[in-house]
Amino acid sequence: MTLARTAPLRLHRNGAIAAAGSRARVPQRRQIVNAAQLVNLMIMCVLLGAVIAIFTLSGGVLTNLKIHYLTPGGNFLEKLHPGTYATFIATLLLLMRDGDPIGEINRAFTDAKLLLVHLFCWFVLLIQMFVLERPFTVIIDTFLLPVLLCLLIWRLTPAQRRPLVWAIHATLLLNILIGYYEYFSGHRIIPLTLGSVLVVGEWRSAALLGHPLTASGIVGAYIMALVLRPAICPPITIRVPLIAFSLGSLMAFGGRTALMTVLLVLACLGLLETIRLIRGKRVPLLFAVGALCLLFAAAGIVFAALYLGIFDKMLLRFSSDKGSAMARFATFDMLNHFQWSELILGPNPVRVNALQSQLGLNYGIENFWVSCIVQFGLIHTILITLGLTCFFIELLRRSDLAAWAIVLLILMIAASSVSFSSKNIQLAQLVLLIALLLPRERAPTTAPPQPIHPRPPMAAPHVRAVPRDQEFA
Repeated sequence: MTLARTAPLRLHRNGAIAAAGSRARVPQRRQIVNAAQLVNLMIMCVLLGAVIAIFTLSGGVLTNLKIHYLTPGGNFLEKLHPGTYATFIATLLLLMRDGDPIGEINRAFTDAKLLLVHLFCWFVLLIQMFVLERPFTVIIDTFLLPVLLCLLIWRLTPAQRRPLVWAIHATLLLNILIGYYEYFSGHRIIPLTLGSVLVVGEWRSAALLGHPLTASGIVGAYIMALVLRPAICPPITIRVPLIAFSLGSLMAFGGRTALMTVLLVLACLGLLETIRLIRGKRVPLLFAVGALCLLFAAAGIVFAALYLGIFDKMLLRFSSDKGSAMARFATFDMLNHFQWSELILGPNPVRVNALQSQLGLNYGIENFWVSCIVQFGLIHTILITLGLTCFFIELLRRSDLAAWAIVLLILMIAASSVSFSSKNIQLAQLVLLIALLLPRERAPTTAPPQPIHPRPPMAAPHVRAVPRDQEFA
């Protein structure tokens, strides 16, 4: 009797303890979920700050703010870009989000193994910079920052990327507006500097992007993204004026390489569309009438601008480039002044600077690969080229086909200017445009087909039996 009475009591107590334990675990799970959401929000805010800083705080802006980013002096903390610091913070938050940094690194590189090749080449270059006691911050902002930004962006959902996309649109439109203002007013918002040297007598706008060539390249890539990926701005009544507004700013920024590359891509696109029309592609009548009206309006605006002389300064750049072509010839001639033994690991920087002054290359060596050979040596130039190739293969694998046009622009910029061989964030800016504006669309997931069950045979209709004596009654 005693055992029979105490058994239900024990079961009741055990059930109460289990229920209390489950109630205690539910708030703990909620706390974990809330902490993860808070960390995700912090990552988003820090990344948003990084994107805004990358497109507004150029080296010229930092120099104007008395920050020794490109100029001699100052402490080590001033030698890295604020966007780099924000990216480092976001990366640390991502690694500590789930309390498993090793697992997070493993997941990040599982589908991006080619990035390991780039990081290995970068690390070898970093060792050389330490051994030769040369400044190494140049390879952090130029070659490491784009990789970290991609690793962070690829872990975001489309909804989480949306504020970053809007930040790119807003900052680029701000730079375009400033470019127009500087061009037509002749007054610079931020003084144009090359290091600690103030550049005067330059009519080309730079806005907040630091240099006219940098601004031209960024805006040119933005135009090609809008043209080749209409989904970025679906309403055509907004997209077409935005493309025209941005295309006109290339005249204010004065970059010939970016302008010619954009016009080449637009011409190829127009040629392909013409071939499709000839082969019988159907076009709505309203769309055709609107396109013809826009074409005639654009032609009228262009002829009016040429008649008024608005773009005379840009057109004179094609007839008189102020020694830019001679500087490119001198760039390739510079390698003839070094021995092969010097070019293996890079010649003495003092001799390089003396040769630059002698050959008239005061604004830098206007070719990425020649400049890298002079700075880092032939071996490390090959390594960094291999690493960048692997990085762009991985980037293109995750991007829309329109990204190939921006990669073409990047190659043209690298071959015709100082570009990525000096400390700047231009490569990170172009990579952000590809990663945020031109991601590869995921294929929609379709539900598996339902098995078709054989339909049961139709039952014979029930016929009521009629007695024979009433059959013909």
